Amino acid sequence: MSEQIVAFQGAHGAYSEEAIRHHLGPDVTTLPCESFGAMFQAIQQGQATSGILPVENALVGTVAQSYELLMEYDFRVQSEYILPIHHHLLAAPGVSADDIKHVRSHPQALAQCADTLRRRGWEPVAAYDTAGAACDLAQNPEPHTAVIASALAGELYGLAVVESGIEDDPSNSTRFFVIGPEDAERRDPSKTSLVFAVRHRPRALYDCLGAFANRDINLTKIESRPMQGRPWQYWFYLDFEGHWRDPHAEAALVDLLRHASIVKMLGSYPAARGGPNSA
Repeated sequence: MSEQIVAFQGAHGAYSEEAIRHHLGPDVTTLPCESFGAMFQAIQQGQATSGILPVENALVGTVAQSYELLMEYDFRVQSEYILPIHHHLLAAPGVSADDIKHVRSHPQALAQCADTLRRRGWEPVAAYDTAGAACDLAQNPEPHTAVIASALAGELYGLAVVESGIEDDPSNSTRFFVIGPEDAERRDPSKTSLVFAVRHRPRALYDCLGAFANRDINLTKIESRPMQGRPWQYWFYLDFEGHWRDPHAEAALVDLLRHASIVKMLGSYPAARGGPNSA
């Protein structure tokens, strides 16, 4: 497949599609998928060359399902992108802010605008998807209903922007991974993501992290998540600055393999500009 086709979860106009256009260019062909799982399937079956996956939001944290699927499938992280999330209040043309009584959107978008909704007296109504809510409203206009979605969704579905930037925190942003079957071409500065599990013994996590600390490798993320089907056992998701082929990183990974019970590399990839602060 020579054409670049990037799969994403949601309807056209989703924030994931907005991230594709900003990160990879406006001419990339996009493939909407009903779920994250369907997106992974589309890549595996060759319907898409890659996919874009939200993995972390600055306000609400990790997207757990994204990492669960990264564990299930043997794909590589090829790049990362940080998209500032600016929520827009969209309605049918002619509807004003004073007309609105109900606001529909994905629960996460509603939560990120909760103070604004409460202050304005607008009732939040949960929908399965931000762009999907915009599409539904465009097809069935309601005079007292608006949606929270991206500016791209408004453009695609012919909805009017009633208000822009209604998110409660202007620093709101989402981190995305571009994933695919191949390793990323090296471009520095690089970042590496991996997942590991520890043995059930004293010092287990200390020894694993020491593999990086002893070589002055800076960690930018570490988080534990429960293992599916194995109660009270945990995966550790870890990002560090640098490429796994760097000599000190290779030595750290060899050391990690000695101490951890399982290690899975997710990939080394170009670090996003303006990404999360180092930890």
